[in-house]
Amino acid sequence: MATSSKSAQPADALLEQELSFSEPPFSTQLDPRILAALADQKFAHPTLVQAKAIPLLLEGKDVLARARTGSGKTAAYVVPAIQRILEAKANTSPASPEYQTTRVVILVPTKELALQVNSFVKGATKYCEGIIGCVNVASGGSSVQRVLLNDNPDIIISTPTKLLSLLQSKSISLTQLSFLAIDEADLLLSYGFKDDLTRIMDPTSGWIPKLGVQGCLMSATLSEDIEGVKGLVLRNPAILTLSEPATSSSLLTQHYTMTSERDKFLLIYVLLKLKLIRGKSIIFVNDVERGYRVKLFLEQFGVKCCVVNSELPLASRYHVVEEFNRGVYDVVVATDEGAGADAQDPVEAEGEEEEAEEEQVEAEKEEGQNAEAGPSKRSREASPTRNQGKSNKRRRGDPTSSLARGIDFTAASSVINFDLPQTTTSYMHRVGRTARAGHSGLSLSFVVPKAKWGKDRNVSIKSAQNDEVIWEKIEKRVKKESGSDIKEWDWGNRKSEIEGFRYRMDDALKAVTGKRVQEARREEVRRELLNSEKLKAHFAANPLDLSYLRHDAPLHPARQQTHLKHVPNYLMPKIAALPTGGGDVADGGHVSYSKRGRGGGGFRGRGGGRGGKSARGKKVDPLKFK
Repeated sequence: MATSSKSAQPADALLEQELSFSEPPFSTQLDPRILAALADQKFAHPTLVQAKAIPLLLEGKDVLARARTGSGKTAAYVVPAIQRILEAKANTSPASPEYQTTRVVILVPTKELALQVNSFVKGATKYCEGIIGCVNVASGGSSVQRVLLNDNPDIIISTPTKLLSLLQSKSISLTQLSFLAIDEADLLLSYGFKDDLTRIMDPTSGWIPKLGVQGCLMSATLSEDIEGVKGLVLRNPAILTLSEPATSSSLLTQHYTMTSERDKFLLIYVLLKLKLIRGKSIIFVNDVERGYRVKLFLEQFGVKCCVVNSELPLASRYHVVEEFNRGVYDVVVATDEGAGADAQDPVEAEGEEEEAEEEQVEAEKEEGQNAEAGPSKRSREASPTRNQGKSNKRRRGDPTSSLARGIDFTAASSVINFDLPQTTTSYMHRVGRTARAGHSGLSLSFVVPKAKWGKDRNVSIKSAQNDEVIWEKIEKRVKKESGSDIKEWDWGNRKSEIEGFRYRMDDALKAVTGKRVQEARREEVRRELLNSEKLKAHFAANPLDLSYLRHDAPLHPARQQTHLKHVPNYLMPKIAALPTGGGDVADGGHVSYSKRGRGGGGFRGRGGGRGGKSARGKKVDPLKFK
């Protein structure tokens, strides 16, 4: 969890109220400049993971910590890392070549998470300007990165693939490395970074010092893969398996509903248009095209939302997250493509393992022959999804981008799994986008029974074929970890009343054809690319203009049917409250109908023409304007 803003500090339910950053042991162990920066970001009391991990790391011990999302893991390793740099520089002469060198490396699985960690580091080093430098190499041009790396920044934030590429090209030197942190370690491994991490830590390469490097692994889960990598990074670590207070674990309410693939669109329309789910929502889908189909469908009813997927520029994706946290958008349709590298169809996974192993052996042989050819060859082979067999062919977006993983959504009231994820781990991380930082949250998953799968080719998706099998595994895991059952969504025994909206859903869905979706996809990418360039140039000089950059503008490639945007009272089911004014449920102002002869604004009655009398008998001069 990247605690990158003032609102990101967890609420009282997650805090250790007996401890304070302004009192011992923190006030005596941390530099005053760090404490002042934390105070500026409203960090008064540490969270549970911070209270346990920071003292251990300050003592020089390696730490492996498991803590739920939204618990403040980022600050738990960033604060000790900054303290270690300040102490090292205080004991080194500025004239020494060892004074300005890279001492800290932070590895993350996605570019979005790298941006958020970088933002937090910048805030925590607010009063260390000119002393501590930080460079995020997970994104950006290679030429710009090399210029920044020439200054030997104190902290480097990267993905394993990018770091390996820079090490191979000798763009960076880590001979003075003293602190290595891996955030969201379980995700990093599930994305296929284990081989890259192994090569980075290989003692024969000489990139990482054999001794004197303190390690820290932060993860939301402790899987067998974590145990396998632990020996690469950590030496006799202190293992923290932290469970938050019961009050915080019960903040997330999880629900599901069985539905057909076509009825998913009916239910999402009713939930959002009738506001059966209040607050801000994240809707997860499993592929890019699916995301645009949902957006175009909701636009037919006047429900504004923005799409986020790996095809869009990183600046746009990150900006959407920031704006969502500030309350600019209420609905985000996020594409969790394949739900990560670990998301294979359960039926196909066994058959693909042998094929993946063969491809891996061939890739390693080729890498051995081209090890000295520079990073250009390696960078093409170093995709996090390279060992996934067929799934590698399906994925064409940015493999290090995912809105479901580690991103700091600070105010999402609900998560709707429009498409069910393919693994239990993916499910846990999706629902972890809500009920964060001590706030309550709700999740709702649409589950398609196998008997109802594939009935409508236009709205069908392959991943839904195994929903029932995956859902059983999800229920077992949630029961095991939280001790509670996932409840079926309660429609108040009036689910039949929703049928009155079916004809509207059918009309809207007919307008969202495959061709329209493709057009919308091209238009959105083109528009966001232009916005991204503006972000780099214009908005750098005019930061206040950021508020005018919208990501939820209507795409309008579908046939517009204005009547769908309003819900008449006779259609309103009892499960939704009628508006107090007696008018239609709409997002904007609705022009009321005026009867003939009543002097309404939209229809000229008798005597209401030009130069005549109005219905009230007053003369109107058509040339006189008020």
